Amino acid sequence: MTVHGTTEPELDISEVTSYAEGLDHPEGVTVTAEGVVYAGGEAGQVYRIDNGTASQVASTGGFLLGLCADASGVLYCCDVARREVVRVDPSTHDVAVYSAGTDDRPMVNPNWPVFDPAGNLYVTDSGTWNGDDGCVFRVRPDGVTEIWSTACTGFPNGACLSTDGRTLFVLESQTPALVAITIDDSGAAGGRRVIADLPNTVPDGVTLAADGAMLVCCYRPDRILRVRPDGVVTVVADDPLGTTLSAPTNGVWVGANLDVLVTGNLGRWHLSQLKPGGTGVPLHYPEMP
Repeated sequence: MTVHGTTEPELDISEVTSYAEGLDHPEGVTVTAEGVVYAGGEAGQVYRIDNGTASQVASTGGFLLGLCADASGVLYCCDVARREVVRVDPSTHDVAVYSAGTDDRPMVNPNWPVFDPAGNLYVTDSGTWNGDDGCVFRVRPDGVTEIWSTACTGFPNGACLSTDGRTLFVLESQTPALVAITIDDSGAAGGRRVIADLPNTVPDGVTLAADGAMLVCCYRPDRILRVRPDGVVTVVADDPLGTTLSAPTNGVWVGANLDVLVTGNLGRWHLSQLKPGGTGVPLHYPEMP
């Protein structure tokens, strides 16, 4: 059973500041193995962030949600308008289709991609709002796509892997809840287990901290939550005005010590940054063909 802790925010909203300005309603944000931060825009823009300045390095022509990077810094972006995961090389500006789902089940709303160490890409497909028809795809390193799990149907959204790689944590925006899907020795999906119910929110993005807690960015309200391993939920930061945090959809740990959380703000034109305490878990950056 979920235990909700204090609703008083751990941080004052003044402790949340701008990380970069001039983006087009950024939802997804990620960091490469070299520490370069990228974000997406609602017209398919791919932005590179350098010293607080956002510069467009490519465009998919669609609407970017989540994104992640491989060992070479190539990006894998969920494009909801194209209904595809696209592979974007920031150095050449090339954009290519990486996956559009399977023949029997094309992608409808590809939302968030997560690499494991072997190069398997887990992709949440949210399906349709009120449709209870979401799923999780897995794209193997050779590009073969399969339906990995149909256990999460309530608009599966942000996701992250456990430190041992044996669990995929997924936010269900419409349930709303943070859930876990086990990964067995063969790589197959196990059952769905609720980590925490998140009533009166629309949870969107989740990142893992080194202490096992998960930081949840909420599309509604404009809030960041902490879900401890024991299921206790607390508020890290809250913005009643929705200006500093404005539909903070996804977050990523950055900095030399991975102690800064950078979030997208789908409702505005900037990325935010805060120090929620503790450090993050590094993402996986596989060598890809």
